[in-house]
Amino acid sequence: MSLMPMGLKIAIINREFRKRLDEKASAMGLTSVQLRVLGSVSRLEESGVQEIHQNDLEKIERVTHPAMTKLIAKLQSKGFINCVASLQDKRYKKITTTAKSKGIHKTILQQDNEVVAELLCDLSEQQQTEFVKAIDSILSKANID
Repeated sequence: MSLMPMGLKIAIINREFRKRLDEKASAMGLTSVQLRVLGSVSRLEESGVQEIHQNDLEKIERVTHPAMTKLIAKLQSKGFINCVASLQDKRYKKITTTAKSKGIHKTILQQDNEVVAELLCDLSEQQQTEFVKAIDSILSKANID
């Protein structure tokens, strides 16, 4: 395993993480990507953002406009979000959670923590702390907001 390139190791961990999150998301009728976008809308609402637009979500999720358009359409058709004309700028649609998904970011955080705990269960508490510090250090250099 040590001869495996680091990039491949990270990709495998990412796939395993997404697979486990997809299992949890599918119980809600969603994919992990849809759940992540829904979580972003929920978090932004709770933080007091008045209007959430598609371009805000594209920046947060780092996806293209067409990809986000499909994600939003799917979430709307499943009854998780509403899209209405923006009061601030008629070119945009304001995106909000529905009663079905309000505050869902808390559930998502819990599920995320469960998956991380599953993946790190064989590490000591000190190793887990060092792992989190290393990840945070890497992310700080990756210009992730």
